[in-house]
Formats: sequence, structure tokens, C-alpha cells
Amino acid sequence: MRFGPSVAVLAIILPFAAAPARASVCLGKSMSMEETIEVINASPRCDRAMKLFEACAYSSSGDIHLGAAVERKCERDFHAQLNRPQKSLYHSKMRLCDRKYQNEEGTMYRSFAAFCRAEVAQRFSHQARKAAPAPRR
Repeated sequence: MRFGPSVAVLAIILPFAAAPARASVCLGKSMSMEETIEVINASPRCDRAMKLFEACAYSSSGDIHLGAAVERKCERDFHAQLNRPQKSLYHSKMRLCDRKYQNEEGTMYRSFAAFCRAEVAQRFSHQARKAAPAPRR
């Protein structure tokens, strides 16, 4: 019985250690990072991509890739229409996200930066959609 508590701790930890690397439970099933990125890429709009990112996040450096997929999805709504000063503003806000956590250690801070960047892209997407003329009927 000398090893009882140690064996109990291992029984709790081992199932998590055996889980596939870079997998998350998303949309009710276990998905690899690549599958999650495919789902984000297939989402119809920026806001839906962001909701998927929030639901499927790893809370670690893996979120860099998921966040980048959200950025690309949201940038489709506005990036081509930005003039030079607006592009400069957008890129400076992205750099602020990168700098905000650059001196912090731990993978959760990479996740924070990825969410910050995705949120900036989402805000620019919202602004572009508000500024777009209403479709004619």
C-alpha cells in the first residue's frame, strides 16, 4: 500500500497523457488541429469563424494556427478595401497584440495574443460590413 496514492495520481493523469497531440473537443467530437482549421475555413462568415475559435480553442500555442484561420476569414470582408492609412492602422493594432504578451512565459499567452489578433480582425470586419451599402432589392 506504500504506492497507493502515487498509483491513484497516475490513474488520473495517464488517460490525459495518452490523448492525441493537438486534438480538441469541438462541435461535440474530437478533432485534430487541421480538422478544426478546415471547419473554421469552411465557416460562412467572420463571426461564425470566431465562435468556432472560441469553442475549439486549446488555450495554448496551438491557438496561433486557429486564430490565423479566423484572421484570414475576417480579412476577406475588409482587407482589399482598406486604403494605406487604414492598412497601417490595422497592422499596428495586430502588432500591439503581439507585443502585449511578448514578455510573458507560457503557452497560454500565445493563445491570448492569437485571440487578440482575431478580435482585431473581427472588429475591422464589423466596421466594413456596417460601412458597406445595403444590397438593392
